[in-house]
Amino acid sequence: MRDLTRGGLASALNEIALGANLGIHIDESLIPVKEDLQGACEILGFDPLYVANEGRFVVILPEQESQKGLEIMRSHSLGKDAGLIGKVTDENSSLVTMQSKIGATRVVDMLSGQQLPRIC
Repeated sequence: MRDLTRGGLASALNEIALGANLGIHIDESLIPVKEDLQGACEILGFDPLYVANEGRFVVILPEQESQKGLEIMRSHSLGKDAGLIGKVTDENSSLVTMQSKIGATRVVDMLSGQQLPRIC
């Protein structure tokens, strides 16, 4: 489990992949990004994968336990948007890759610097 407050989803997944020496492959179309956030990111030139997400986290579970974990999270009102966004793999050790909405695959790098300054 990893908090998404600093560095967003991309940074959290990169920390996990590097620490476990495993690859992580995510599907952009499965990542829940609210429409207003997506719009603001497009206007400001930010990538929503790197935006801090207060109160959000990512959980990695064994594949055979993922559906049960998802049911448990969705049973709480704050977890109604929980979803499966990817998988851990032995391929691309220590890298996070993402299939884009148009079908291309790209590496999701660790954020270098600060995309958006923290105000608290």
